[in-house]
Amino acid sequence: MPEIMLSFRLSVGGGLAISRRVGQRRVRKLTSLERETELETSASIEIAKHTLLSCGLILAVGTVAGLLAQKIRIPDVAVFLIVGIAIGPQALGLVHIKADSALNQFILLFGASYILFDGGASLRFSVLKQVWITIVVIATIGVIITAVITGIAAHYILGVPLIVALLLGATLASTDPATLVPIFRQVRIRDRVAQTVMSESAFNDAMGAIVTFGVLAVATGSGEFSFAASLSDLLKQSVIGIVAGVALGYIAAFLIAHEKWAFLSEYAPVVTLVAVIGAYFAADGMEASGFMAVFVFGIVLGNKESFGFAMEAGEAQKLDEYVLTTAFIMRLFIFILLGAQVDFALMGQYWLGGVAVVTVLMLVARPATVFLCAWPDRRARWSFGEMLFMCWTRETGVIPAALAGLLLGMKAPGAQMIASVTFIAILMTILIQAPTTEWLGRRLGLLETKARS
Repeated sequence: MPEIMLSFRLSVGGGLAISRRVGQRRVRKLTSLERETELETSASIEIAKHTLLSCGLILAVGTVAGLLAQKIRIPDVAVFLIVGIAIGPQALGLVHIKADSALNQFILLFGASYILFDGGASLRFSVLKQVWITIVVIATIGVIITAVITGIAAHYILGVPLIVALLLGATLASTDPATLVPIFRQVRIRDRVAQTVMSESAFNDAMGAIVTFGVLAVATGSGEFSFAASLSDLLKQSVIGIVAGVALGYIAAFLIAHEKWAFLSEYAPVVTLVAVIGAYFAADGMEASGFMAVFVFGIVLGNKESFGFAMEAGEAQKLDEYVLTTAFIMRLFIFILLGAQVDFALMGQYWLGGVAVVTVLMLVARPATVFLCAWPDRRARWSFGEMLFMCWTRETGVIPAALAGLLLGMKAPGAQMIASVTFIAILMTILIQAPTTEWLGRRLGLLETKARS
């Protein structure tokens, strides 16, 4: 009995020891997990602080840059781009937000959408009725003309295979609404010219993407380019985008400007934010152009009086001020970040040939596109001066940069060269064409005496 009791006690004692050791290991394990959690939390806080500091710096520097642009009377996007280069990692290193980061993608997506909405809201049905044929032709056939001429030039200048050169041409073919809308907000060009160029830039992004990925399919051997399939895809994207934009625009106008049911009139700025996001994702979810939907939404809301809706003067002014301020902040962020992400090392490999290709794009491809697409439109009756002005306003910006980034991520043939030349095009068109827009408009007699509403 004593032996049995002793063994029992030993076994119980051993069991307690084992439990104690297991408990200690659990404590150590929990402590390790807590440590890891604390480290992750600390890292998240540091990332949040760095992001907040970067955004605050961009806002502060951008505000000063905007004031400077106003004083020297040039579009602020050009100044923002230079400031972005100066504070980016290639120069002072004050801001380093990667192009593929979630923050950068959010700014590009929402910022471009809101700027497009702002541009659409400034258009008027009465003007669009006169020039819609030119807009449709130049935003579709015009993209192909630009892509082909630029691609052939790149083939001979850079010595790359023709299909890769055409892929570059397709990437550069679409104009940039995020650049052009702010320019025409600041430079008072004749309504029908400004609205044609802004509308073209809003509608040709879908065509540019379709042509780019159509050529990519041929370049990678994964398919053949089909004109019928591309036309069908373009029509589908256009129709769905337009329907989504019209529906959201009408609903928003009803909620903020209906005579009896405008119970959200005091919250009009919030309604526009929700509707911009809703219009983009409604179209994008149906594999259509979200940017087109947002632009059409802006057109409908901006022409709400045509549908029998009218806001009170005070609420309308408050909404206008909010939209202008928000659009300013969005373009400030977009172009400072775009400048900060310019890779001069990559550009250096192709800078000489790239400058030559972009020169052909600006001085040959664009004029050929404008005259071939606008001159036959007898309804619009474009003057030589108006067409000459449209030849000069074809800035490259966010949309081509996004396409070049996608090609880099997909390791497409010639992607490094395409990205390099695309950034050269962004720098050349924004820094040369944007600052001279007002001067050219004045020389051609296209400046308006009254500010555009």
